Amino acid sequence: MTDVRTFTTKDGTKLNIDTTGDGPAVVFQHGLCGDCGQTREAFPSGSGFRRVTVEARGHGSSQAGDLSRLSIATFADDIADFIEQELEAPVVIGGISMGAAISLRLAVKRADLVKALIIARPAWITAGAPENMVPNAEVGRLLNRLDPDAAKAAFAAGETGQRLAGEAPDNLASLMGFFARRPIDVTAALLTAISNDGPGVTERQVRALRIPTLVIGHQKDLIHPFSHARVIAGLIPAAHLVEITPKAEDRARYVSGFHEAIGNFLKEL
Repeated sequence: MTDVRTFTTKDGTKLNIDTTGDGPAVVFQHGLCGDCGQTREAFPSGSGFRRVTVEARGHGSSQAGDLSRLSIATFADDIADFIEQELEAPVVIGGISMGAAISLRLAVKRADLVKALIIARPAWITAGAPENMVPNAEVGRLLNRLDPDAAKAAFAAGETGQRLAGEAPDNLASLMGFFARRPIDVTAALLTAISNDGPGVTERQVRALRIPTLVIGHQKDLIHPFSHARVIAGLIPAAHLVEITPKAEDRARYVSGFHEAIGNFLKEL
């Protein structure tokens, strides 16, 4: 069963809430410029848990609100408010890429709300503006100064686009899709702001986490390096690292690996 509804933030921004399944809630968040379709695909059905995705400001069917407020901290605060008002805390929280950074921040900053953590395909460890997010920021800058078609052509012909075409075609395909994402001003604002942001936590704080943690990663991904997953798993004492099939190699096995990793983790809680 799928349930879709809205949640209004403290500043009046309406966010889309997408839910599937029954049982205790797992707040599971999408990546940058993604939506609930990404979390629906990655989360296993029949797990005995209910997936709840709060589409972040400017993502999916959620309103963007004030573009100057787009940040990982704002997204995390919105989710914290939602959990406090709508769910029975503490809950399992996790996410993919940006969703992983949001989840890590919540686990550190709002430990009262989080009882277990899922970090999938992390694009950040703790530092802001990591080198692997430079391609996303570049797309955002191009969209800020050129029309979408010209920006897309410039990126494809540039050094970053050419490098990704040879080394990470799946990453390139995702980035090229951003040039058609509407509204363009929101897409540009998200890519520039979030790529230069970070979870706002320290390694010391992450090492202090004492909750069950699943870390999922894979090879052949320059935006979400497997080394990031390995480092985070090494920082959190109770973390379990699972390597799955790269999406670029076999999407069906990538999805089944995701399902198996999350399903096994939830069974142990």
